[in-house]
Amino acid sequence: MTALPPVRPLDVPVDSAHVVVVGMVFGANRRGEAMAVLGKLLKNRRAGNADLAWNAPNLAGGDELPLTSPDFAHEATIPVVHVGKRIGGEELSPALSWATVPEGTAQLLLVIEDPDAPTPKPFIHGVFLVDPSVTSLGRGALDAKNPVAGVRPLRSGRGRGYLGPAPIKGHGPHRYVFQLFALAKPITAVPGSTDLDSAKPRAVLAAATDVLARGRIDGIYENP
Repeated sequence: MTALPPVRPLDVPVDSAHVVVVGMVFGANRRGEAMAVLGKLLKNRRAGNADLAWNAPNLAGGDELPLTSPDFAHEATIPVVHVGKRIGGEELSPALSWATVPEGTAQLLLVIEDPDAPTPKPFIHGVFLVDPSVTSLGRGALDAKNPVAGVRPLRSGRGRGYLGPAPIKGHGPHRYVFQLFALAKPITAVPGSTDLDSAKPRAVLAAATDVLARGRIDGIYENP
C-alpha cells in the first residue's frame, strides 16, 4: 500500500468526514487539489457573525473609537505580507491606529476573528491586552515572541499572538475582524484559569466588562 504524504495541520479543525475525504485525495499525491476539494465541501459552512466579540452583550455599547490601518481600508483586501506563512505570507501583523481613548480607560482589548471559518464559532486570530497610553501599533507589533512595549499577547485559536489569515483553499472570501475595546476595568483574572496567559481566548473575552468605547476594521482575504 502506498504511504500517504505527511499532513500539515489546518488553521481550523474539521470533522472526521472531511479528514477522510482529504486523505482519499492525498492518495493521489495532490495536496493542493485535496485542499480545494475540502474548501468546496465546506463552502456553505461558516461560523457567522452572531458569536463575534463585537456582538457579545458584555462588550456592547460605549462611544465610537475609530480604528484604521495604513495597510488596508475597511472591507478591502489584506495584503499578502500579513497572511499566514502556510499560504505564502509573512504572518506580519498589520499596522493599526486609533483615536484617543476616553478618560477612565484602564485597558484596551484587541481581538481579531474570522467569522467565515468553518467552525462553530469565529476562529480567533489574536487576543491582546494593550496599555491605554498606546494609540498605534506598527507592522509586526503583535508578534507573540517579540511584541512591542505595552502589548500583551494572549492565547489565540492556535498558539499565542497574531495568526495571519490562512483560509482553506477554495473556501471563498474570509473576513478578518479587528476589534478594539476600551475598558474601564482591566482584565486581571479569568475564572477557571490560574493566570491570563493560560486562559482560553473566549474565557478572556467573557471576563471583559465596562466598555467605554469600541471600534473595528474588517479586512478580506481569499485563498482561491
